[in-house]
Amino acid sequence: MNFPNFLTLLRILCIPALVITLLLSFPYQTWFAFGLWCLATFTDTLDGYLARRQQKVTILGQLLDPIADKMLILSALICLVELGRVPAWMAVIIIGREFAITGLRAIASSQGLHIKASWLGKAKMILETITIALIILGREILGSFYILATIGLWAVVLVSIISALEYGWRYLPRLSGQT
Repeated sequence: MNFPNFLTLLRILCIPALVITLLLSFPYQTWFAFGLWCLATFTDTLDGYLARRQQKVTILGQLLDPIADKMLILSALICLVELGRVPAWMAVIIIGREFAITGLRAIASSQGLHIKASWLGKAKMILETITIALIILGREILGSFYILATIGLWAVVLVSIISALEYGWRYLPRLSGQT
């Protein structure tokens, strides 16, 4: 196993620890959760960078990386809904978009079409990562700056909808034979 794939597995292993840390109450819980979130999201950036730079892109990495990304985001969102920090309807839109795009990619792949992440999809991921970090820190730590988390969450929902529509507009005609 190469180092980029190891980092992806490390990200997957961070997920149960993040869930436990988010849902249990103990001293410095918020800071532990924030640290785990930062570690996990940093490995996401680093594994892809190293795999491309060192020419160590593998089939295993191509399979595990998007799964790890989605598991991390979905787990965090579900926990934050449980904690009352994210409205369920917003999480449903964000999670629904993830499933829709994953399904679209699977169908496209079965027809020999590779769907790369769009700049809008990448922007959504960056915005999502920062917003979830701010939500984890919460009002207690951020004070009046927590408004940035609220604005970020609305932006993530909006970008999720727009990017889902963009993927659909771009790829559904190709998949239905209407190019």
